[in-house]
Amino acid sequence: MIVEIISVGTEILLGNIVNTNAAYLAEKCAGLGLSCYYQDVVGDNEERLTDVLKTALSRADILLLSGGLGPTQDDLTKEVTAKVLGKNMYLHEPSKEAIAAYFQKKRMEITDNNWKQAMVPEGCIVIDNPNGTAPGIIIEENGKHVVLMPGPPNEMIPMFENAVMPYLNTLEPGIIYSQTIKICGIGESKAESMIEDLIDAQTNPTIATYAKTGEVHLRVTAKAEDEKEAKKLLKPVIKELKSRFGNHIYTTQEDVTLEKAVVDLLLANDLTVSTVESCTGGMLAARLINVSGVSEVFKTGYITYSNKSKRKIIGVKKAMLQKYGAVSPEVAKEMAKGGALFAKSDVAVGITGIAGPDGGSDEKPVGLVYIACSVCGRVSVKECHFSGNRAKVRESSVAAALSLMRESILAYYSEVTFGSKKS
Repeated sequence: MIVEIISVGTEILLGNIVNTNAAYLAEKCAGLGLSCYYQDVVGDNEERLTDVLKTALSRADILLLSGGLGPTQDDLTKEVTAKVLGKNMYLHEPSKEAIAAYFQKKRMEITDNNWKQAMVPEGCIVIDNPNGTAPGIIIEENGKHVVLMPGPPNEMIPMFENAVMPYLNTLEPGIIYSQTIKICGIGESKAESMIEDLIDAQTNPTIATYAKTGEVHLRVTAKAEDEKEAKKLLKPVIKELKSRFGNHIYTTQEDVTLEKAVVDLLLANDLTVSTVESCTGGMLAARLINVSGVSEVFKTGYITYSNKSKRKIIGVKKAMLQKYGAVSPEVAKEMAKGGALFAKSDVAVGITGIAGPDGGSDEKPVGLVYIACSVCGRVSVKECHFSGNRAKVRESSVAAALSLMRESILAYYSEVTFGSKKS
């Protein structure tokens, strides 16, 4: 079935808020096996919203709308949708009671315009909203399915997952089941070229590639009568992907991030870690510390932004800085070695680079970053060239550092097959 996502709100058009709802819904619809060909953003305007709805109804089976269900006069989604579909509005008593209870719980005064949210189109399915005052609405008309949800993500997301998603699952026989393969250390174009034959020959299951900063995700999706049959279809495809990508696959679990995979690897091998950061200014340490349980392995993080701090805090020699410059493989290596030495950690990472927009040269352009990783005294250095603005260069540097950490730890244990890991 074809789905169209419509985001309602002038604030989105003006750039006052980022439209995260559309991204969320698009990803969920893909997982459900629904084809999404168009996404629309329309302001709080009756005429333009009417046009968008009519166009969407002409080309999609399912319309998912978010926003415009509030109590003010410019919240028009429900009223305009009812008008387009030829539905009258009526006061839904259970919704009125839920709104009253919500305000009572919050100890807030109810104004008359709040009762507008209890008005719903005739014949609709009303979805409770325990996280706010605007109920969700599903309207079925002439084979079309129109779903209205509140705009705030903390209301829309739980409503979609608890009520809308199960409803959408009933619209087609069978189920759609997906598994994600997460890869690091390989770019999207190379990853796709490695499985081009599989993609060209795919029918069911299908493989889709998604580029993330410093990562590539492969979503393998099967349609079947039930989950057991879907998993059976996925199994040989997953096996083939594992064979082709090997250790570049850091997880096959949706909720595992790259930083969690690195922390889990440290925990599994009883390794401690420290970070020494220049251009990333603590971003690597922050991502590691986001992981629950990292306190068992993370010792300390140094931010050595200036040359003086590199000398004073982790012992990079002045002569080396003068000879090679702060942005060099030699200094990155000394940063990692110094971090391991002063923090007494098994693993240490050093990052130094030019994030821009200033400071670059022909020899050392903006986006040049050196990352070094020391694992029990064995140091590897990687030269990276990133594009984008300052924030993007720093974000890419952190992702590359996490990938190098994982790669270096795995390489260490593949080489050291006897004695203590710290020998």
